[in-house]
Amino acid sequence: MADYQAGQIVEGTVTGIQPYGAFVSLDEQNTGLIHISEISDGYVRDVGHFVHVGQTVRVKILDYDAVHHKARLSLKALHPSRPRRRRRNAVPRIALPPMRIGFASVASHMDQWIAEAERKMNDDHHEV
Repeated sequence: MADYQAGQIVEGTVTGIQPYGAFVSLDEQNTGLIHISEISDGYVRDVGHFVHVGQTVRVKILDYDAVHHKARLSLKALHPSRPRRRRRNAVPRIALPPMRIGFASVASHMDQWIAEAERKMNDDHHEV
């Protein structure tokens, strides 16, 4: 029986796949879960598109519970994310002037808005 530690890189066999992740057998007594959030940096719709039952995988141990012989595992920790490519035809970002909106500016317009709403209600009432 192996003694595992957080940060260690190990091999295991995928024993099951669920919508939330993949179960991995590390040895006869120790198992782990690769949560869906630890599969890839990108969007993971289906864990089964990344790993298959029976597949041997190299994973990083994020956390290990020696009492229950269970580990939190990560695939993506072994594959540093690539820099994202810039989109073609991306709209250049421009600096906007500072916003000066707050309760004071709302309050200064409140009387005008109420008067306009009352006029609109009176106009609608007279049309019926």
